[in-house]
Amino acid sequence: MAKATYKDAGVDLDVYRQSMARLPRLLKRTHSPRVLPLEGGFAGLFQLDFASPLFARNYVDPVLVSCTDGVGTKLKVAQMAGVHNTVGIDLVAMSVNDALCCGAEPLFFLDYVAMSHDDPALLEQIVEGISAGCVESDCALLGGETAIMPDLYARGDYDLAGFCVGVVERRRVIDGQAIAAGDAILGVASSGLHSNGYSLARKVAFDIAGLSADTLVDELGRTVGQELLTPTRIYVRALRRVQSTYKVKGVVHGIAHITGGGLHENLERILPEGVEAVVERGSWRVPPVFTWLKRLGEIDDAEMDRVFNMGLGLVLMVSPYYADSIRHQLADCGLESWHIGQMAAGPRQVRWG
Repeated sequence: MAKATYKDAGVDLDVYRQSMARLPRLLKRTHSPRVLPLEGGFAGLFQLDFASPLFARNYVDPVLVSCTDGVGTKLKVAQMAGVHNTVGIDLVAMSVNDALCCGAEPLFFLDYVAMSHDDPALLEQIVEGISAGCVESDCALLGGETAIMPDLYARGDYDLAGFCVGVVERRRVIDGQAIAAGDAILGVASSGLHSNGYSLARKVAFDIAGLSADTLVDELGRTVGQELLTPTRIYVRALRRVQSTYKVKGVVHGIAHITGGGLHENLERILPEGVEAVVERGSWRVPPVFTWLKRLGEIDDAEMDRVFNMGLGLVLMVSPYYADSIRHQLADCGLESWHIGQMAAGPRQVRWG
């Protein structure tokens, strides 16, 4: 009787070693001097403060901020299209954008990659995207984990999870409690679907319309795969510029990351009692991908609003005095924004104006 081996069970440790050898350069390109060397360690080390003119933060009362997310069924589109070096950007974006909502500076990121079998080239493509997202976020990719589970995933399938840790001075924490009647509501443009609503988007594009990932769509000016794999926009540098420009407290009162649940649910969750957000429909530019999906799937407006971001990736509640100035700051960072509404006294809700 032959002896059983791990390789026979679907996990080849020699190939796994090859996979791991491809990753160190992708991590190191994200590291600043705040990352302490720990070759071969079981964890990563990050120095919260740093005694140098460039990296010193001189924290007084620092608060750590942590969040986690995945990419969802957008991964199925990546697998259909055979493009795997962008979903890692989405993975980073979904967590670091959440951290921004508390006013935090993202510090470091960890990833978890679950695969059906060892595939060094595929893993390298995935981590290439994660590394690129971390560079764009000024966030160190401190480490991660790769799990090979042949009986849990069909061959070629994989899943991703990401974890971000950031920091913010306690006095500068943004928790929405400062939102007040009269505040301006600013919408910041998304890059498209981001990483939400893909179960519906895939059903419409591939099941209902019968398209493939390489189908060219004239009204989008690109293929289905290219459109649906557009990476989630990362807002770190723009928001840090806004925060560093206005040293006085009380400029940005609330930030909502528009993900699953759309504008209404994500904006309402940060509102204090006694104020309502009055949003003017039609006050921002809706990207063509949303009108395309709505038409193909005959989706009603309420469903579109609840499932998708409809062109808004972040929403800021700000002092009206600074609203125009903040929009100029965002524009200088290449981000389109709109004045989409105003806070008013009333029940805690979001309503169309």
